[in-house]
Amino acid sequence: MRPPVPRNPFGPARTRPRWQVTAASAAAVVGAVALILGFWTALTWFGPGPEARQGEATTVVLRRGAGLSEIADALDSAGAIRSAGVFMLAARLSGAAGELKAGEYAVPSRASMADVLGRIRRGEVVRHFVTIPEGVTSEMAVEILMRSPVLTGAAAVPPEGSLLPETYDVQRGEDRGAVLARMMAAQETLIRQLWPQRAPDLPVRSPEEAVILASIVEKETAVPAERPRVAAVFVNRLNQGMRLETDPTVIYGLTGGRPLGRGLRRSELAAMTPYNTYLIPGLPPGPIANPGRASIAAVLNPPKTEELFFVADGTGGHVFAKTFDQHLRNVARWREVERNRAAAAAAEAQSGGRPLDAGLQGAG
Repeated sequence: MRPPVPRNPFGPARTRPRWQVTAASAAAVVGAVALILGFWTALTWFGPGPEARQGEATTVVLRRGAGLSEIADALDSAGAIRSAGVFMLAARLSGAAGELKAGEYAVPSRASMADVLGRIRRGEVVRHFVTIPEGVTSEMAVEILMRSPVLTGAAAVPPEGSLLPETYDVQRGEDRGAVLARMMAAQETLIRQLWPQRAPDLPVRSPEEAVILASIVEKETAVPAERPRVAAVFVNRLNQGMRLETDPTVIYGLTGGRPLGRGLRRSELAAMTPYNTYLIPGLPPGPIANPGRASIAAVLNPPKTEELFFVADGTGGHVFAKTFDQHLRNVARWREVERNRAAAAAAEAQSGGRPLDAGLQGAG
């Protein structure tokens, strides 16, 4: 006979319905999955990103006007991030989705997705530069832009003297015409600033004439410290009704501003062109190059001098004179320098050495 089973003082045991057990198990599974998914998302977001396929960074170009999905796919395809979906989710949750900027980005190898999003949100694009030297013609400036591999599109040659020579920050894919427009706008801004502050009694009557004279100053000297003094000589000559008699204007009339590669011939100095300031009074009809800031400023506020002439001094600079007699003596010294250089070049050639260049020309 079996012993009696003791009675539960708390009453009969209750069993959970099967559906409650199933729900609890499902909740546990969902919680575990959510935990794993959260951990993976956090690791994907804050953890190290992919290693660059080549070099130290991954280059990605984001198209202007691209939406969030296109940006995420571009980064994912380039190997800059691990998940386009996580990137899009984070961009939306952080409010960055509408603040992402187009351009070229260099994503460091192993950069986290948070770092990548921050860079694009701040617009930390790769910087490229194009330098337009002072004194180049507009045609030469366009040629410089056409040689840049990061720029796109063709560009018409702008009016001579309408650009401000400087180093410009450009982006990959930027249109060359847009870069030229920036250069033109930069010069217009500079002229608006300097023209109201010009010296009184200048012989230039408009900003356009100031740019013409500044372009001549720019081509006459490569020594920055000489620009104001050269400008003063031309201002003095114009105020006294003297011709400018400057070689760069003659060269522009012959070659359109391309280097002549030699000294001017007497026949060229005597040939009539609209730019030959040995023959025409006053200014030529337009600029002969694109002048820089310093030359424009020098023309609008030249120093007070009585100098009317200058000629090369043989060292890269010029010697100035108030009178024609002084100028003739300076020219004689320069001719002596030329003769000595020519003799040295001839001796070098006869000895079998490489001939020296004796082709420097006087100015003024």
